[in-house]
Amino acid sequence: MSALPLTDREAARGVGFGLLAYVMWGCFPLFFALFEGVPAFEVLIHRIIWSCLFLVGLVTLLKRWGPIRRALSEPRRLGRVLGCAVLIATNWGLYIYAVETRQVFQASLGYFLTPLVNVALGLLVLREAMAGLQRIAVLLAGTAIVIQLVLLGELPWISLTLALTFGTYGLLRKQVPLDGLSGLFVETLLLLPLGLMALAWLSAAELSHFMDGPRLTLLLIASGVITALPLLAFAGAARRLRLATLGFLMYLNPTIQFFIALLVFREPLSLVQLGTFGLIWASLALYSWSAWNDRSRSTLAPAGAPQQSERL
Repeated sequence: MSALPLTDREAARGVGFGLLAYVMWGCFPLFFALFEGVPAFEVLIHRIIWSCLFLVGLVTLLKRWGPIRRALSEPRRLGRVLGCAVLIATNWGLYIYAVETRQVFQASLGYFLTPLVNVALGLLVLREAMAGLQRIAVLLAGTAIVIQLVLLGELPWISLTLALTFGTYGLLRKQVPLDGLSGLFVETLLLLPLGLMALAWLSAAELSHFMDGPRLTLLLIASGVITALPLLAFAGAARRLRLATLGFLMYLNPTIQFFIALLVFREPLSLVQLGTFGLIWASLALYSWSAWNDRSRSTLAPAGAPQQSERL
């Protein structure tokens, strides 16, 4: 059998990297559930510190210090990066809290909502045009939230905060001229002083769980590596795949989280919550169909017609 053409082999590798990234992200609840008894705030501190240290080695190994030095040499342009850092830290911390308090369904719902939040932010902030199906998708998602609020008497604040922080992070991140690895390193570097001060305070107050035992200490250190590995896999996928393909693979993450919450953590799922997920899934189907049609029309545009770049 003849070997696959180079482009097909690269696309296959891209799908493999994408699957690896989103499966790892989807399995995060299993990892962060191991920190039982450790406050989410403390896990977040170690995630920041050890991510930064791990990324130092990674950036050195890959010889990617150039864009980082250029970014750090212009501190006045770091405002958006700092905003990204605060948003991603909030997202990380709330996600860890959701896992520790066994509210993984809410976390899953938040990441299902994120693409629709991106569409809404594009409309409200960037004044982007929204297709008819996309408007219906956002309306269905909003209806799902209202149903939870009216029938359950509570606002799914974890889901909404996760979706809004990650969606806004993506909005700001698009305006930062740094690749994924360099951007993540600069973001964690800006958070590092706060992380070190918080760790020093916890240690002085004898509230730190670090060095309580080899297992917990290794887990806290590993949280930094676990943060960076999916990003590397995602970067490998982004270089080889169309954005439309990456968009479809993205739904693996919250889907895996949903089934972990249902089958592993045995979280209760009411009919109202199931109906809410049904509306969200329907809205995502409409959104994906609309995005796919737009992409197909762009691909079939006549030669010379402007096309949007698909590189990340």
